[in-house]
Amino acid sequence: MDRRNLLKAAAAAGALGATAGMPAPALSQGTAARTLRFVPQANLANFDPIWGTQYVVRNASAMVWDTLYGVDEKLEPQPQMVEGDTVSSDGLTWTIKLRDGLRFHDGEKVLAKDVVASITRWMPRDPMGQMLKAIQNELVAADDRTVRWVLKSPYPKLRFALAKVGTPCCFIMPERIARTDSFTQISEYVGSGPMRFVRNEWVPGAKAVFQKFDGYVPRSDAGTWLAGAKRMMVDRVEWLIMPDAATASAALQNGEIDWWENPITDLVPTLKRNRNIAVDIADPLGNIGSFRMNHLHPPFNNVGVRRAVLMAMSQEDYMRALVGDDTDLWKALPGYFTPGTPLYSEEGGEILKGPRNIDAAKKLLAESGYKGEPVICVVAQDQSITKAFGDVTADLLKRLGMNVDFIATDWGTVGQRRAMKNPPGQGGWSMFHTWHAGADCVNPASYNAIRATGENAWFGWPSAPAVDAAISEWFAAPDLASEKAAIGKVNRLALENVVYAPTGFFLGYQAWRRNVTGIQKGPLPFFWGVAKA
Repeated sequence: MDRRNLLKAAAAAGALGATAGMPAPALSQGTAARTLRFVPQANLANFDPIWGTQYVVRNASAMVWDTLYGVDEKLEPQPQMVEGDTVSSDGLTWTIKLRDGLRFHDGEKVLAKDVVASITRWMPRDPMGQMLKAIQNELVAADDRTVRWVLKSPYPKLRFALAKVGTPCCFIMPERIARTDSFTQISEYVGSGPMRFVRNEWVPGAKAVFQKFDGYVPRSDAGTWLAGAKRMMVDRVEWLIMPDAATASAALQNGEIDWWENPITDLVPTLKRNRNIAVDIADPLGNIGSFRMNHLHPPFNNVGVRRAVLMAMSQEDYMRALVGDDTDLWKALPGYFTPGTPLYSEEGGEILKGPRNIDAAKKLLAESGYKGEPVICVVAQDQSITKAFGDVTADLLKRLGMNVDFIATDWGTVGQRRAMKNPPGQGGWSMFHTWHAGADCVNPASYNAIRATGENAWFGWPSAPAVDAAISEWFAAPDLASEKAAIGKVNRLALENVVYAPTGFFLGYQAWRRNVTGIQKGPLPFFWGVAKA
């Protein structure tokens, strides 16, 4: 029995149990009506949204820590912790005033000094933060509620930098925590968001718990994405880790869980047949799959090797492995930007188009001087996306004649290991798979994965000054036509240098019990406004 049929059989067994009058498993017995039980995309193995950039960490962090500004569903920044701001006529001095009454979960007031420390910790880990740090003259607390930020040159996208949904978000922490070095994990999880983290109930690999923070002061405007009133309608959110899709499907059908973040496509037909379950596309902006290579060490420090992979890879193979034969759920992507958005470009994308040519790729690989170095493929098996992609990659690289060392592991370990710059044979890595939310890829502002600033770049550390020069052209563009021209150049140069290999564009589902209301579509699960009858 193949993987898809095995999963369907297991899901059907779960559905049979739900309809045959079987008692609910112990997991759901005695659960309070105001507890929302949620199955996230992966295990919450670490909990520092600045140290790492995994979406699962960002998603949990959005409940615990708040941001100065937050993007709404139109990707526009709105004041969040901020009461208001003023900008000097020359664009160099920003004065940001906090809302009154903000408190951290430990009861302490949120002060401007906490904001200064939090921004300072965030800046080195984020491309927009790095740009701001480079032009910063002064960042100080003018008084308890006022931050003054003086720049050497104007930065009109400052609000967006502090509001963006892309990782790492500029979450505000108490000063004592934010003083932790950006490259060291924090060990205290105190925020001012609508939920507090219940540290003593955290069991990595099994469970994480969040409790409503009664001291949270919501905004008066309607909540949308990361902006507005983050009103919690439940008292407790339990994240239950279920890496096996068939188990999660059965749990949702049996009523053991309320909401499943990313049900795999194979099981969606079974879920749709259950009248107690709603299924919908999670985010219309979708996702871009990523084959991320380590540019610091052989073999992928060689652009010829990277281009050989790009020439050989079939995005259709990756997409069908993940979402099956429903072509409404995926499309080939000869570039890096989100399809259907104003800056989408296919410039320079010929290498990804048309029939795949393994023989030509083998020739290019030989000409590149590849010497048979092991390719350490670090692939998470508890993520349906990375597991599907990893299986395709292992086969592809072997067909190219590369020496594959396949490390099957979990997503938490990938998050730890990909931050290491050691050579692959000394605990490092050659490649890993991930994906980028379409909301992060509409332009370069919050698109960490497209930046190519070497040691300061995202994991893989690509260095291609021409790519970042083109990105700078986009930041300086005076109109949409100029922005499009700059993005075309970014797309072409990023493919020439193979900043990373895009594996295609795809949509994903989410599923929930019909007694749960208020679920938004978007790039992450937004828990505010979600109620359970």
